[in-house]
Amino acid sequence: MNQFIQNMVGMGGITDQIIATDLLISAKAGVHNYAVAITEAATPELRATLKEQLFAAIDTHEAVSNYMVAKGFYHPHNLGEQLNVDLTATDTALNLAEK
Repeated sequence: MNQFIQNMVGMGGITDQIIATDLLISAKAGVHNYAVAITEAATPELRATLKEQLFAAIDTHEAVSNYMVAKGFYHPHNLGEQLNVDLTATDTALNLAEK
């Protein structure tokens, strides 16, 4: 997002984190949904297609997770640090609601 617009609405650099978090949540949901769909597939051909999509969704989840870790947005192995990131994001959201 344009830095000028981010500053106007008081979001600073948080926008990239929000977008990445939403993408990570969606990728995770995709992995889950494909796994469930595979168990419900009626034909081997459909299962094979769904498995390909599942592997693509897993790759997407990995790429987004790695991006977020590299940017400091996500700390999957340090819950204390992740809590700090989440609290900062919550404070930012609450401050936006007050404006």
